[in-house]
Amino acid sequence: MTDPADEAPQQPTAFELIGGEARVRELVDRFYDLMDLEADFAGIRAMHPPTLDSSRDKLFWFLCGWLGGPDHYIERFGHPRLRARHLPFAIAASERDQWVRCMALAMEDIGVAEPLRERLVSSLFDTADWMVNRR
Repeated sequence: MTDPADEAPQQPTAFELIGGEARVRELVDRFYDLMDLEADFAGIRAMHPPTLDSSRDKLFWFLCGWLGGPDHYIERFGHPRLRARHLPFAIAASERDQWVRCMALAMEDIGVAEPLRERLVSSLFDTADWMVNRR
């Protein structure tokens, strides 16, 4: 049996670093506000329903767990199966890039620290790139 004092301290999760649920909600709201306001994001906005309330909730629930916080999405819907859930949408590099730019701008707007923002944008790009189903 190991002594807990001998264990290395645990690194904070991205969820903790970003500021918990309230900050994830702020990020998601800013993301969808930008999508609604900025013409640069019209391509990804067109993939969403007219009312974004359900989309906001689902992304909030997903990001909480993806960032290392509570698994709200999994508790409600099971495994995210992101690629399968996005197959009905024609996603090319332009949509991937719009999504990532919109999220990066939302993170910047709410004041996510640059090192964390860079790390998250890189990871989100990889995830968004996996959603590409059209060349």
